[in-house]
Amino acid sequence: MTDSLTGVWDGTFVQRQIGMVTFLATLIESGGALAGNVTEPCTVPGCPISTHNASIAGHRSGSAVSFIKRYEPPGHGYNAVSYEGTVNADATEIDGRWKLPGTAASGTFLMVRSSKSAEAVAAEKRAKEPVR
Repeated sequence: MTDSLTGVWDGTFVQRQIGMVTFLATLIESGGALAGNVTEPCTVPGCPISTHNASIAGHRSGSAVSFIKRYEPPGHGYNAVSYEGTVNADATEIDGRWKLPGTAASGTFLMVRSSKSAEAVAAEKRAKEPVR
């Protein structure tokens, strides 16, 4: 497995009052710069489109990853979201937090190389967590 993040990733993010939302991301890493695109369902009630497309621009330094996801076109409650996360040792998962700039809205996200869905990995991680 290469340590480059270039490839197709299955992802999930958790949004308060919505729950888990799945997305598909294609990343291209070159010299630490990240670019790519994301496709995800519209979760806003009454949204006139079923799928959102967004571009990604950011960077990676070691295991630290940060990027901005910009929806194209913006609207329907969507514009830009910042993401900060950590890549695991074999570059198969990126785990972190997202935040809507200028607001208190935030949550967690997980991206997994497409050989195993992020939903399956998230379920496995939840199953291993101690019961509180």
